[in-house]
Amino acid sequence: MTSINEHMTTDHRQVDALYEAAERAARAGELTALTRSAEEFLRRIAAHIAVEDDLLFPAFEEHTGMGEGGPTATMRLEHRDLEALFQQMRAALSSQDAAGYLRASAPMMDLLVQHNQKEEQMMYPMLDEALGGDVGPLLSAVRAALPLA
Repeated sequence: MTSINEHMTTDHRQVDALYEAAERAARAGELTALTRSAEEFLRRIAAHIAVEDDLLFPAFEEHTGMGEGGPTATMRLEHRDLEALFQQMRAALSSQDAAGYLRASAPMMDLLVQHNQKEEQMMYPMLDEALGGDVGPLLSAVRAALPLA
């Protein structure tokens, strides 16, 4: 991986696969598999969001001067919306409620798909462009925080 976009897009795909495994388990009523897959999905998506909020977005803002009202502000707001749905998913898991998990996860995935498209088509390419030759240290930090499978 030679760019933020490549690394983060690959991480999106890996996180999506965990979500899909959890959804299959929930639909099959396999609570043990649901819990295992969903907890891993929620752990990985939280790490992904933390890398964006704590590393990528501040780097973008520093290099472009775009902060408040810029694209990172929109992305952060969407992260907060997603986190509210993650809480509902966690509550369903702790209640061993597969149907409740599916009810919470469906709108989350709708929002996440749109959010990821914005990142992959706009935010990450803009970040790679803004950092240019300075991307190396940031990419190393991203790789360390989000090792790919």
